[in-house]
Amino acid sequence: MGVAVSVVLPFFNAEKTLQAAADSILNQSFANFELLLVNNNSSDNSLKVATQLVAKDLRVRLINEPKQGVANAMNCGLENAQGDFIARMDADDISLPMRLEKQLQYLQNNQETGVVGCHVKYVAHNKNTKGFERFVARVNSFYTPEAISLSRFVEIPLINPTIFFRKELFTKYGGNRDGDFPEDYEMQLRFLAAGVKMAKIPEPLLEWHDSATRLTRTDERYSTEAFFKIKAKYFYKWAEKNNPFHPNIWVWGAGRKTRQRAKLLENEGVKITGYIDVVKNKTTQKQTIHFNDIPNKGSIFIVSMVTSYGADEEIKAFLLAKKYIEGADFILMG
Repeated sequence: MGVAVSVVLPFFNAEKTLQAAADSILNQSFANFELLLVNNNSSDNSLKVATQLVAKDLRVRLINEPKQGVANAMNCGLENAQGDFIARMDADDISLPMRLEKQLQYLQNNQETGVVGCHVKYVAHNKNTKGFERFVARVNSFYTPEAISLSRFVEIPLINPTIFFRKELFTKYGGNRDGDFPEDYEMQLRFLAAGVKMAKIPEPLLEWHDSATRLTRTDERYSTEAFFKIKAKYFYKWAEKNNPFHPNIWVWGAGRKTRQRAKLLENEGVKITGYIDVVKNKTTQKQTIHFNDIPNKGSIFIVSMVTSYGADEEIKAFLLAKKYIEGADFILMG
């Protein structure tokens, strides 16, 4: 019998955490897997750690990817994977013992689903983590395929090191793309745009370890503006199918920063009819109405782009009370 699951674990200078991350996979309740350690030009002792892991367990394979970048390392692992299912893992995180078993079982029991993630337990290693804590709480708050589909433009649907998917998706739609955007978010948006159903197991099966050097904190490709840029690209494709007034929209939020981000939508071909805000006529660039003056459902499509904490849920509640339907009359892009 061949291997069922290929766990792809790229690493770069991870000597302090790689052993624990790999051990958390090797100690899984489900044993029919291979662990692909993809070395991405490490210059510390992490390559030595990886070599020792290979020597101790036949399920571990070491691969070298000379082209720098996590997207290239991930694709190298995907191309060498022998399993029918792929599990992603980071070199500084910990998978809980039942993770692979429960994710594999979910996809086997839900043949219409292509990707499954899980909730994460957030582990902070430094101060000033309130933003990340809110982010984790938000991503952990939705898990059904329907909620994931509707939340795709708010946050990344699945925290990347939790993803577990059918290898055939890589064959059909490709893996990570390298560019000036978050490669994990782009791949998930691409899969969703292709009609791939995603779900999440609503229990923490991974410890997501934060640090000051994590790429999500240090790399421009993971900046808020980079996220909005890739959101704009995939929003246009989504809106073609779901906005009855395409390409015309109303943007909720008329502040300077929101208008700058809305410009990204216009660059993709979306037409902004006007803005909705707490202040009428907040900008003279386009018609700006007070939110209490929005028309009845069925006459406009609204994209909420307000990013202040908690505002998106307040806006959603207001629109639902007005009988607007999420995904048909409005979408959140906070």
